[in-house]
Amino acid sequence: MPRFYYSKDARVERSLRHSVRDGVSYSMMAGAGETYLSAYALFLKASTAQISLLTALPSLLGSLAQVLSAWLAGFAPRRKTLILSGVLIQALTWLPMIWLPYFFPQHAVPIVITCVALYYAAGNFATPAWNSLMGDLVPERKRGRYFAKRTQLMSIMTFLSLVGAGLLLHFLELARETRLGFMIAFSLAASARLYSAYHLARMHEPLRAPIPMALPQFSGLWQRLRVSDFARFTLFLAMMNLAVAIASPFFTVYMLRDLHFTYLEYTASTGISVLAQFLTLNMWGRFGDIFGHRRVLALTGSLIPILPALWLVSPEFWYILGVQTLGGLCWAGFSLSAGNFLYDVMPPDKRATYAAIHNVLSNSAIFCGALLGGYLSTVIPTEIIVFGYTMHWTSGLWGVILISTLARATVALTFLRRIREVREVRPVSAGGLMIRVIRFNALAELVIDLLGARRRRRRTRLLDSNQAAGPG
Repeated sequence: MPRFYYSKDARVERSLRHSVRDGVSYSMMAGAGETYLSAYALFLKASTAQISLLTALPSLLGSLAQVLSAWLAGFAPRRKTLILSGVLIQALTWLPMIWLPYFFPQHAVPIVITCVALYYAAGNFATPAWNSLMGDLVPERKRGRYFAKRTQLMSIMTFLSLVGAGLLLHFLELARETRLGFMIAFSLAASARLYSAYHLARMHEPLRAPIPMALPQFSGLWQRLRVSDFARFTLFLAMMNLAVAIASPFFTVYMLRDLHFTYLEYTASTGISVLAQFLTLNMWGRFGDIFGHRRVLALTGSLIPILPALWLVSPEFWYILGVQTLGGLCWAGFSLSAGNFLYDVMPPDKRATYAAIHNVLSNSAIFCGALLGGYLSTVIPTEIIVFGYTMHWTSGLWGVILISTLARATVALTFLRRIREVREVRPVSAGGLMIRVIRFNALAELVIDLLGARRRRRRTRLLDSNQAAGPG
């Protein structure tokens, strides 16, 4: 693993490398396992309403788990205790998910939904303490580049493990052994998360006295919220998550059930999005550090509303690949800038509490959005009569996708102009940033990064050899 040189403290530098390995291991779990949870539920004959519950219930329990974690942080002397507890439970939830549906086939889908809810709850339980720890370890002025580099490595591992699991499922489906494919993929996911826990355990934790979770005082609360950058940003992200969640659980259903994609085509359409994120994350990280994460958030947040509508233009596989590529580009910038902007607006001494509040609202919004999408999928008619003409939906999910498009656009128009930058950054217009994005050459940038890593390794070897030779 190359050195990042983000800190002169050797313990911090080692911890940042362990964090990268943790992230890469987590991504293997996400690519080989998490990506295929909806596909697994469909394989077990889940209905559209059950697929929406598969997204909604984990979000609700995840919110409660974050509140519990933030409350316990006020008593736990070490944040790593909370982090490792959540991570280990998350790894172990794969085992009943693999085996129980076949011991109790009549209850297969409810068992999977319960296990997935526990899986996400355990991950969310670890999140506030992890956010607090990483906020202490990563220097403020280098967060964009560090997290971009870390997320870039995570993206390529997600892509590789996603493709590997997809090919496994494809060939075992041809051999009529799809169940075995899911068992192998999910077993690899569990092993990867256990390896992730090993690296988390080796990270250095700066000493900090436990800070009890303090609920805001209600007197003057509305006035404080009106001027709070954190409140505006959290409300924006919660509402955007709600709008996105109306349709997001059903794209897997749309591809596998309505468009009749094979597992190989589903893997390709999902993997191309991850690959687009990998190729552009470093660009978004650098732009965020230079021009501000708010500017990146505004640009990508303006493009996100059109993404679901593009799915309705054509059902052709190659067209869907193009839409997924654009989606990967936009979501890479939006997710990275949102995560870094959150660090900017949270008080350092209350990160765990603020992160819990932020994530509770976001997860609650996902819960509401997924339930709303599930309800709409059952009541929206498959045809509409307009001025005497009957219009048929290609899929019953088209109406849900259109409503999600309108909701995303409403949120973007309402909130993006109200979010302001909180750091001193180089000014740039939206058009200027767009021109820089268009001019960006992902492959050339990747080559430059690899050459830079090679130079850093050569410099490290030279320094080590000089130190070994001693004073001349």
